[in-house]
Amino acid sequence: MKPEMHPVYPPSRITCACGNIVETHSTRGSFSVEICSNCHPFFTGKYKLVDTAGRIDRFRKKYGSNPTETAAGEGAIAVPVAKGKKAKA
Repeated sequence: MKPEMHPVYPPSRITCACGNIVETHSTRGSFSVEICSNCHPFFTGKYKLVDTAGRIDRFRKKYGSNPTETAAGEGAIAVPVAKGKKAKA
């Protein structure tokens, strides 16, 4: 094998918002996450309110979309309608 072909794989610490800490190895280094397997509703079987509003705001901030610039109007969600079928009342 060629020397220095593989990336550096140092120990890292992944910290969850619930306080869970996972010790592993990663090329990324240490970082934090919002939800892990100890607090995710799928793995725990318990209902937990996930902060979707914060996630949406972060998405809009990252990609620069403005909630007032919606194509369907204020706060409306556009739903596609299939052609050739009548809507049920």
